[in-house]
Amino acid sequence: MSFTQFKPVRTRLQRSELAVPGSNPTMIEKALTADADYVFLDCEDAVAPDLKETARKNIIQALNDLDWAGHGKTVSVRINGLDTHYMYRDVVDIVEQAGHKLDTILIPKAGTAADVYMVDCMLTQIEEAKGIQHRIGLECLIEIALGMANVEAIAQSSRRLEALHFGVADFAASCRARTVNIGGLNPDYPGDQWHSALQRMVITCRAYGLRAIDGPFGDFNDPEGYRDAARRAAAMGYEGKWAIHPSQVALANEVMSPPEKEVDRARRVLVALDEAAKAGKGAAQLDGRMIDAASARMAENVVRQADAIAARSARA
Repeated sequence: MSFTQFKPVRTRLQRSELAVPGSNPTMIEKALTADADYVFLDCEDAVAPDLKETARKNIIQALNDLDWAGHGKTVSVRINGLDTHYMYRDVVDIVEQAGHKLDTILIPKAGTAADVYMVDCMLTQIEEAKGIQHRIGLECLIEIALGMANVEAIAQSSRRLEALHFGVADFAASCRARTVNIGGLNPDYPGDQWHSALQRMVITCRAYGLRAIDGPFGDFNDPEGYRDAARRAAAMGYEGKWAIHPSQVALANEVMSPPEKEVDRARRVLVALDEAAKAGKGAAQLDGRMIDAASARMAENVVRQADAIAARSARA
């Protein structure tokens, strides 16, 4: 193990992240009782320009009036992009009026470390001015070519930063990819069109202690396509995926939760290696296979996630 190590910045269960337009109060209220681990209230792409101010007001009211924590939800707000005149009012109004109920802010289309620095600076000043006791976290959407080119710098840009999300639709547009498909496989491409980008981002997240979250799958009438996309992301090390429709929440929770059989084996790996260590051995055999310290680290990841899911279920 390298002497240089970045521990996880913040551990949160984030298997499913339900996207909710801030302009729709009915959907916001329904999100409160959905089974999603995470909810982000959207000021950005899901809100028409003439409804931006209304969405902001709805979000402030929802943060203040609804018991998100009591329903086991982590709640986030996706602000508008730094290239718009809506962004500063999103941060100022929402954090000043409801920041004490807000867990994180999601920055869309992050392109450079300076983008994160700006929002961090604004948050710090508002928290101090308003006496907000907890530190609001930051998350970034890596969804433009500039952001992916600078993803390592973005990952190290702020102590508030907790997670990176891969935004496939805007990333496709930014790369001028010949597709209008959001999140699915492209039949004209021999393999997974976004594998390289997904891999680069998850490596960056794990190197710098951030959570790695996969973004949307556009066809909510294709549950198997969603499962396939989520399985690919989970196999690469992603711990969560967006749900742009309530029907996708259960799918995300299903795929991003380790199966009982996998959890049982992980626990047996740890027991077997503990017994081997007591006998003065660094490796052991389990089910006809050799296991060692690397096996323990993989098993610990599975058990840690299973324990977090069990803890959330117990609170529900």
